Amino acid sequence: MTPTRRARRRGSLQNTVHGRACCGSGQKIGTTGLMNDLPEVHFANPVWHALQTKHRRFALSAGDAVRYPSDVAPFGAVAAPTAVAMRQLRSLLVPGESVWLVGERYPAVPELVFEERMECLQMALPENIMPEPPSHEIARLSDANAAEMVALTDIAFPGFFRRRTCEMGSYYGVRSGGELIGMGGERLMLDGYPEISGVCTHPAHRGKGIAASIIWQIVRDHRRDGLVSWLHVGAANHHAIELYLRMGFRKRRTVTLNRLSRRG
Repeated sequence: MTPTRRARRRGSLQNTVHGRACCGSGQKIGTTGLMNDLPEVHFANPVWHALQTKHRRFALSAGDAVRYPSDVAPFGAVAAPTAVAMRQLRSLLVPGESVWLVGERYPAVPELVFEERMECLQMALPENIMPEPPSHEIARLSDANAAEMVALTDIAFPGFFRRRTCEMGSYYGVRSGGELIGMGGERLMLDGYPEISGVCTHPAHRGKGIAASIIWQIVRDHRRDGLVSWLHVGAANHHAIELYLRMGFRKRRTVTLNRLSRRG
C-alpha cells in the first residue's frame, strides 16, 4: 500500500469503521434517561456485540470468532483476544483477505499478518442536543442504489463500504442533477445504539452543509425511536472531528483498529 493510500485510509474511517454482551437494558431517551457515555462493556468490542445481537443475521462464526460477510463490511471480532480465537478467525478468511478488529492488543499467530493500525474516536450525541431542521432535499436510499453508494464512498474511504453495506441499516442521500453527491446512514447496530456511518460528500459539493443535514436526518430517526446516536471517526480526520464537535457530538473514548490478513 502506498503512503498516500494509507493516509487516506487512516484519515477517513470517519464513521466508516462505522463490549462483550448484549446491551440488555435497552435504555432510551425520555424513559430512564440518555446514557451519554457509551458503556465500556459493549463498546470496547462493538463488532462482536453487533454480530451477537442486532446483526446476528450477518454473522459468519467459528468458535469465539465472528465476521461480517466480505460484501457487507470488512470487520471481524473475537470474544476474547486468545491465540485459539485468532486461529478460528483465520478459518473465516480466504488467503490474502484482511479484516479490521477493534482492540488494543491481539496475540500474534503465524497464520495471520498485522498490516496496520488506526486510532479512532468513539463519539456520541448527548440528549440535550436538538437536531436541526433539514437544509437539503434528502431521499432514502436502498440496495438499488448500492453501486452509486459504493462509488461515492470510494472517493472518501475506499474499501470500507461494500455492495451490501446498505443492508446494515437505513441510508439517506442528496442528489444534484440526478447524481448522488452526499450520503450517510447506519452501520454497527447494538441494542439501543445504532452507529452513524458512511457519511461523505462529493469533493465538488463540500462546504454546503450536506453531510450535517444527512446526519441530522439520521439523528431525527434515532430520537423518534428512543435511540442513542454515536459514531467512529479516524483520530487523524480533524475536519470530520471538528464538524461533529460543532454539531454537539462528544468524545467518549479512543479505540484502536487493527487490520490483519490471512497468509496466502
